[in-house]
Amino acid sequence: MELCAVTSSAGSTNTSSFAFQDYHCNEVLQRHYNHTGKLDQNRYRDGLKPESIACLFICFLIVVENSVILMAIWKNKKFHMPMYYLLGNLTLSDLLAGFTYMLNIVLSGSNTLKLTPLLWFLREGGVFITLSASVISLLAIAIERYFTMLNTKPYHRAKRNRMFALIAASWALSLLLGALPIMGWNCLHHLKWCSTVLPLYAKSYIFFCVFVFLTVLLAIVLLYARIFHFVKSNTQNPSCVQRKPYGHRSLKYMALLKTVTIVVGVFIVCWMPLFVLLLMDFVCPVKTCPVLFKADYFLGVAMFNSLINPIIYTLTSRDMRRAILKLLCRRCLMTKDGRVRKIGIRISFTKTDVNRQGLETTISSGNGITSPIKSIYPKLKLSVIT
Repeated sequence: MELCAVTSSAGSTNTSSFAFQDYHCNEVLQRHYNHTGKLDQNRYRDGLKPESIACLFICFLIVVENSVILMAIWKNKKFHMPMYYLLGNLTLSDLLAGFTYMLNIVLSGSNTLKLTPLLWFLREGGVFITLSASVISLLAIAIERYFTMLNTKPYHRAKRNRMFALIAASWALSLLLGALPIMGWNCLHHLKWCSTVLPLYAKSYIFFCVFVFLTVLLAIVLLYARIFHFVKSNTQNPSCVQRKPYGHRSLKYMALLKTVTIVVGVFIVCWMPLFVLLLMDFVCPVKTCPVLFKADYFLGVAMFNSLINPIIYTLTSRDMRRAILKLLCRRCLMTKDGRVRKIGIRISFTKTDVNRQGLETTISSGNGITSPIKSIYPKLKLSVIT
């Protein structure tokens, strides 16, 4: 506490020299939370609530699901291609998002007021980094698909180099965006500039992040619109369809595009409410918009995005389903040659004539007259395949 007292008594003349000291002062964090009115909320007095425990369980499922997807991509050589590496990068972002959500929940509530501004920046920065990585990963996938469809001749080395460059750029930009507040873009000495949802973040930084995310999503939508138009025009062109390698590749990429487009659509649906809330945070003066104190529910809706993405992969990709089954239950569902074991009822028909002895079957026509009908239906055989 002595360090905080020295910092506050120094005044505005030595603000820059004591900025680092403010990062370790717990009173600074409490002052900001009190200014925004968040200390009036009961959540900062009690421990974890039932909804927080439910969110922790969802975060655990997020980590488990995305870990399975990553293992399936890593162990299956069929997925060792740029498109699936980029999908793996998106899956890694979701996995880390689930982990950072868990840390955020554990360190929230009454534990928030025990943090120093430095720990608070690290807690919130992890969420922003993983969110940025998810958004930029979707843009990287769109860019890779766009350049792949434009090039009729595939160059594996060029695609791999482009893939590694896109992954490196996505994480570099994400780390930079998440580290901006701890590097100085905050409101530690300007309470009137502070966000209500995130009391140590400047409103200008919140607006900048939302602007970047919306710009990236707009670019993704435009890229996929051009890709769909390109693929559709070529698949409907008879001269292109007759070229089997090109036509097959176009159909294959169209299936992959549908999967990724569903991922983008789900991302927009899950995250758009939170983006709208953050825009309200930028516009509303302090303590004037009560909905800003319900940000956890908006974040909970956004959290479902990382939970749904692995389900989308498995439902829309037969190869991914087989890879996951092979990973989870290899012995019980896989044959010795590596194929998925078929389990079900096989129905087969034979053309044997039941009435080889000239037997006839009669049915009543309802008026007392019976008419002979020969047994012309084949015999039905049922067998269980294991």
